[in-house]
Amino acid sequence: QVQLVESGGGLVQPGGSLRLSCAASRSIFSIYAMGWYRQAPGKQRELVAAFTSSSNTNYADSVKGRFTISRDNAKNTVYLQMNSLKPEDTAVYYCNAYWLSATYWGQGTQVTVSS
Repeated sequence: QVQLVESGGGLVQPGGSLRLSCAASRSIFSIYAMGWYRQAPGKQRELVAAFTSSSNTNYADSVKGRFTISRDNAKNTVYLQMNSLKPEDTAVYYCNAYWLSATYWGQGTQVTVSS
């Protein structure tokens, strides 16, 4: 079992930055597949950024060059640095982990980009 707790969401103006954190309840050293998804009102949940191995990453085209996923195994935490935010980035952001054939989700954190 893995519990995931997201934090760092909030209201930001267009062009601003936020850093989301996802704290895991256990060591993530062996949990290679971790990432961030988002869901906007009326839309399906979509991949934002993810680790596909201990060091390889994958990004949605819409966030490439603006968002960066990183991890600190010593702190059992995965981060999402979001820069140059746009109104279309507004969504609930969810942390995700896939480990030992099971998928885990956090409760989500709201990100609102608006002037």
